[in-house]
Amino acid sequence: MWTTKNRGRYDRSQLRYPSDLTNDEWSHIETLISPAKRGGNRRHVDVREVMNGVMYVLSTGCQWRAIPKDLPPRSTVFHYLDLWSWDGTLDRIHHELYMECREQDGREASPTAAIIDSQSVKSAEKGGPGSTRMVMMRARRSRARSATFS
Repeated sequence: MWTTKNRGRYDRSQLRYPSDLTNDEWSHIETLISPAKRGGNRRHVDVREVMNGVMYVLSTGCQWRAIPKDLPPRSTVFHYLDLWSWDGTLDRIHHELYMECREQDGREASPTAAIIDSQSVKSAEKGGPGSTRMVMMRARRSRARSATFS
């Protein structure tokens, strides 16, 4: 329900872009992002701005080359998105925010029940062991164009 207090919480008019993180949002995920590696060059990029760039692309669906110039370069934003996806940072952020949302709703942090749709079960059974056998077989090589058997 919209109240005066709620409207203030969701007001994003003070931000540069609606997808930018507020200070409160940033404080939730800042600790989940890995620090820069020791040795070598120091990290010269503001990680919060990189996250704002990632959020801009994800929320607007824009092309990488259409990232605004006041955000970090697209190559930097893409590199960090790829790195965070690979090292599990995005999964950790999602899991932490998911548990926090459940607790705010008065539920347990982890769900205790799951629902499986019967259609999903049927489609999973259809493949079965027969279809995996074909994947595991070595590909046959044609001798027709091989120089060895000419």
